Amino acid sequence: MRVIVTGGAGFIGSHIVEQLLASGHEPHVIDNLSTGDRRNVPAGVVLHEVDVRNLADVQKVFEAVRPQAVTHQAAQMSVSLSVREPYFDAEVNVMGLLSVLQAADRTGVERFVFASSGGVLYGDVDVPAPETHPADPVSPYGISKWVGERYLKFYSQQSKMTCIALRYSNVFGPRQNPHGEAGVVAIFCQRLLRGESATINGDGKYIRDYVYVTDVAAANINALTQPAIEPFRPYNVGTGQPTDTNQIGEAIHRECQRLAGPGQTVPPLGHGPARAGDLRSNMIDSTRAKVDWGWTPQVDFASGLRQTVQWFHSQAGEVRH
Repeated sequence: MRVIVTGGAGFIGSHIVEQLLASGHEPHVIDNLSTGDRRNVPAGVVLHEVDVRNLADVQKVFEAVRPQAVTHQAAQMSVSLSVREPYFDAEVNVMGLLSVLQAADRTGVERFVFASSGGVLYGDVDVPAPETHPADPVSPYGISKWVGERYLKFYSQQSKMTCIALRYSNVFGPRQNPHGEAGVVAIFCQRLLRGESATINGDGKYIRDYVYVTDVAAANINALTQPAIEPFRPYNVGTGQPTDTNQIGEAIHRECQRLAGPGQTVPPLGHGPARAGDLRSNMIDSTRAKVDWGWTPQVDFASGLRQTVQWFHSQAGEVRH
C-alpha cells in the first residue's frame, strides 16, 4: 500500500515510516523540515520538501504518488506557542490539514488518519477519559485539533474516504525534538546529559499519561490497515497510567547518572514557578483500540525511558533539526 506520511521526518512520523516499511508498505514523506530532520527518513524513502500549507505543492505530490492512504502527522505542537500565536497555530493545524484533506479527496485516497490529541481535548480528568468524554479544549492548539476532527467527519460523509482520529496522550521516545517547547522527557534528557540543570514547573504534581513512540506508530499501522468500523471514528492512544512530573524528573535523573562517566555528577533537579494553564491531571482510556484492533501498549514506561535516555546519550554533541 502506498502511504503518504506528512511530518514523516519528525519524531512520531519517522517511526511510522519505519513500521510501514517493516510491514511491506510503500511510504512517501512530506515534510518542510522546520522541525523534522532528513536523517530520520530511512534510505530509499522519497522525501518531498513541501509545506502542508501550500495547497498547490501538496496537490502535486499527491498526483505524483497517488497514495491509497495518508497519515497526517505534520503539525504545530506547542500549546504555549498556540496561546501566543493563535493565527499561526490555525494556519498550520487547520489550513495545513485542509490542504492535505483536499488533495487526498481529489486523488481518491481511501483511508485518512489524523494525529489528534487526547491530552488537550478532555481537560482535567481524575480517571482515564474514554472517547465519549465531552471535548472541552481551552487552548488554541486544542481547538485546532478539535476543529480538525470535525473536518475529518465532514470529509468522511462527503467523500469515499474513511477517516480516523488518533488522540495521543503524552508521546515520548527517541528522536523527540528537545528544542523550543517540546515534551518534558526530551528537554530533561538533553539538559541533564549536558550537565545542565533542569527545572520542574511548580510543585511537579502534574499527572500525565506517557506512551512510547513505537506503540503510537503501531496504532497508526492499525488505523491505516484494519477494517473501518464506521466512516469516522476517534481512538485514544495511551496507557491510562498516571505519572507526575516529579516522577519523570527523578527517573530521568537516575538514568542520566547511570550513564555519566566516573566521577561525574548529574546536576540536581530544581523547581521553578508554575506555568499558567497547565492541567493538573490528564489520562486517557484506550479500550476502544484494544477492542477494535487488539492494540495495547507493548513498551512499559521504565523500558521506554531507558531507551530514550540512551538515545539522547548517543546523540551527545550532535545538533538535530
